[in-house]
Amino acid sequence: MKVIVLLNRGAGTVVSATSAKACAAVAEAMAGARIEPDLRNVSPTQLALEAHAAAGSDADVVVAAGGDGTVNTVAAALAGTDKLLGVLPLGTLNHFARDLGLPLDLAGAAAVIAARHTAGIDVGRVNDSVFINNSSIGLYSRAVLMREAQRRRGWSKWLAMGLAMLKVLRRFPMLQVHLTTDEAAIHRRTPLVFVGNNRYEFDLFTIGTRNCLCAGELGLYIANTQSRWGIVSLAIRGALGRLKQSRDFELSCQKEIWIESRKRTLSVALDGEVVTLHPPLHYRTWPGALQVYVPKTDAEGPERRNQEPLDSGR
Repeated sequence: MKVIVLLNRGAGTVVSATSAKACAAVAEAMAGARIEPDLRNVSPTQLALEAHAAAGSDADVVVAAGGDGTVNTVAAALAGTDKLLGVLPLGTLNHFARDLGLPLDLAGAAAVIAARHTAGIDVGRVNDSVFINNSSIGLYSRAVLMREAQRRRGWSKWLAMGLAMLKVLRRFPMLQVHLTTDEAAIHRRTPLVFVGNNRYEFDLFTIGTRNCLCAGELGLYIANTQSRWGIVSLAIRGALGRLKQSRDFELSCQKEIWIESRKRTLSVALDGEVVTLHPPLHYRTWPGALQVYVPKTDAEGPERRNQEPLDSGR
C-alpha cells in the first residue's frame, strides 16, 4: 500500500522543535512501525493544495501529521473518497486524536496505522466547509482572530489567547440569531453558538470530549448567559474545565441546522481556524464520510494481521 505523510511544519509541537527534528521524529516512528512513507514537509499555506493532490493520487493512505487544523484540512480533501486517513498528533491539544483514543506519542500513533484497523466516522459541514471537531460563531471565533493578531506581534499562543479573551470580553459580544433545526425555530440573543460533530460532554473533568464520532448527528449548544459578568464567568469556567451542560448551555442533537443573521458575513470557527462565511449558515452531518485508522478495542476481538507492510510504493 502507498502511504503519503503530510507534515505541517506550522503545527504547534513542530514549531517548537523545528521542522527538521519533527521530520526525523516522524520518519523514525514510521520506520519503527515498518512503514515506508512518502514524507512531505509542507508549509501551512500549501497544506490544502498538497492534501487535495494526495487525495487525487494513487496513494492508499494519507497521514496528517499535525494538530486539529492539519487533520481538518486533510480530512476535508479525503471525505467521501476511498482514501484512508492516518493521524500523527503533533498539535498543541490534539482533540481529534484524543477523541479517537489514539496514542499521543508518535511511535504509538504510527503503530495504530501499521495495525490497519479502520472505522468510518462522521464529519460536519457548514456551507462548503468541513469540520471534524466543532464549529462556532460568536465569542470563540472573535477570540481566535484577535489571538492571531497578537501572535503576529510575537506573543506565544497561550499568552496571545489570554490577551485576546480580555479584549473580546471588554467589548461584550452578543449575537442575535435565528436558528431552524429539525425540530423547531429558535430565536436567541447569545454570545456563543457551538455546533459539534456529534455530541460533546461539557461536564467537570470531561470538557470538550466525545464518546462517539459515528452517531450521525450534530450537537447544538447555545450559551445561556446574556450579561457581561455571565460571559466572563463562562470564559473562566471554560478555562478551568468547569463548564456544565445543564447550567451553561441549551443543548439539542440535530441532523441539520440553519442559522440566519442580519450580518452580511460571519466569522466562523472551524476546528480552531476562522473563516468568513455568508449567512445563512447551513450545518449538516455527513455520516461515515471518513475512513480513519483507529485503535482496536478489546471488545472487537484480536487485531487483524497485516498481509503486507505499508510502503510508499516507490
